[in-house]
Amino acid sequence: MNTTSQETYNYTVVRQFALMTVVWGVVGMLVGVLIAAQLVWPALNFDTAWLTFGRLRPLHTNAVIFAFGGSALFCTSYYVVQRTCHVRLAFGPLAAFTFWGWNLVIVLAAITLPLGITTTKEYAELEWPIDILIAVVWVAYAIVFFGTILKRRIKHIYVANWFFGGFILTVAILHIFNNLEVPVSMTKSYSIYAGVQDAMVQWWYGHNAVGFFLTAGFLGIMYYFIPKQANRPVYSYRLSVVHFWALIFTYIWAGPHHLHYTALPDWAQSLGMVFSIVLLAPSWGGMINGIMTLSGAWHKLRTDPILKFLIVSVSFYGMSTFEGPMMSIKTVNALSHYTDWTIGHVHSGALGWVGMVSMGALYYLIPRLYGREIYSVKLIDLHFWMATIGIVLYITAMWISGIMQGLMWRAVNEDGTLIYSFVETVEAMHPYYLVRFLGGLIYLSGMLLMAYNVFMTVARGKAAEAPVLAPAH
Repeated sequence: MNTTSQETYNYTVVRQFALMTVVWGVVGMLVGVLIAAQLVWPALNFDTAWLTFGRLRPLHTNAVIFAFGGSALFCTSYYVVQRTCHVRLAFGPLAAFTFWGWNLVIVLAAITLPLGITTTKEYAELEWPIDILIAVVWVAYAIVFFGTILKRRIKHIYVANWFFGGFILTVAILHIFNNLEVPVSMTKSYSIYAGVQDAMVQWWYGHNAVGFFLTAGFLGIMYYFIPKQANRPVYSYRLSVVHFWALIFTYIWAGPHHLHYTALPDWAQSLGMVFSIVLLAPSWGGMINGIMTLSGAWHKLRTDPILKFLIVSVSFYGMSTFEGPMMSIKTVNALSHYTDWTIGHVHSGALGWVGMVSMGALYYLIPRLYGREIYSVKLIDLHFWMATIGIVLYITAMWISGIMQGLMWRAVNEDGTLIYSFVETVEAMHPYYLVRFLGGLIYLSGMLLMAYNVFMTVARGKAAEAPVLAPAH
């Protein structure tokens, strides 16, 4: 196709990350289903240390958030920034380095976490040599992304790039400061923070990994792919800019709500709660903006499964960002904290919002990256229903289990003694764990269907190139 000397977009790195998003999605969700099964049938850890829940759980969270989610963000941000700036990606070799470097991080995580090599910090379990590699890859990512913005041929910076840029900068700061540690060997280090300060820095990082990695980055995906797939302009461009600034200012302060009723000073807990509640406004502003982009095009939902993925994902975003602020209220948190309700909340965001918006974006991208129609639109539709049913089974089981668990934990006799022993609460949760396992299995099966559909499309297509567009005006 590229017979003239006309410059083309760099689709190579986009293609690489798109395919690895699917691969890591299957791997991460497979580990998740395995540990869900272990909670129903504990013998499935086979008395092997590296197959125990405590080893596999961080492998699952890292694989789904950073391998699947991270690859989706690299893939879409590299595609969007080129298309909206009308220039080829800056620093091509550096972009290639981010692909190989990021996947090396993932492979190292997959080796070290089951071996029990861990910092024990949630979502930041990787040890110091890998942390340094992550920082190097991330700085390279920032140079490529902002370098492309700097050489843009369109004066205006489209709002999706604001979200991608905000996510890249903030994640760099979060990663570096949460992982300040003193190495004592190649596989062990100790945090420079101690006690409640360590907990505070950890949840400043942990909640903003959700807020920036899993929210701001994926909102960049929403703001590009929904208007493109619906062939409609963003409902309100002004609202999208207000959404951006309100979200990034508010989210950064919400972390202390993970530490209610702990040794953290009460004022810090309350501050986290207040900012969490305020966060409802920008979150729902963004949700309304995404869904209302379909104004005048609602009929397309009947026939377009990609649009179904994108719009339902935004609905889950709205639901999760209502539930989160509600669960941050101290009186609600007194019931929900440490229960399966939190697990249900996390997965409505992870499976419903992050998973489905990524899948919708990939179904949009793959045909364009390989120059042929998707192998089967019917399989996309089937995948949509499997994903939706899987999520609903998963989160309703965890809501019921979690609220029951919380109520059983604090049920007391007249003399103040506990009515239920801990073992009785575990026994009561068992049937809901079975439903969760089934929900996860259906969701994973949908992901396998996607992998087949993508494989068949790629096998029949060939790497496509697209000429860099001249600015329209």
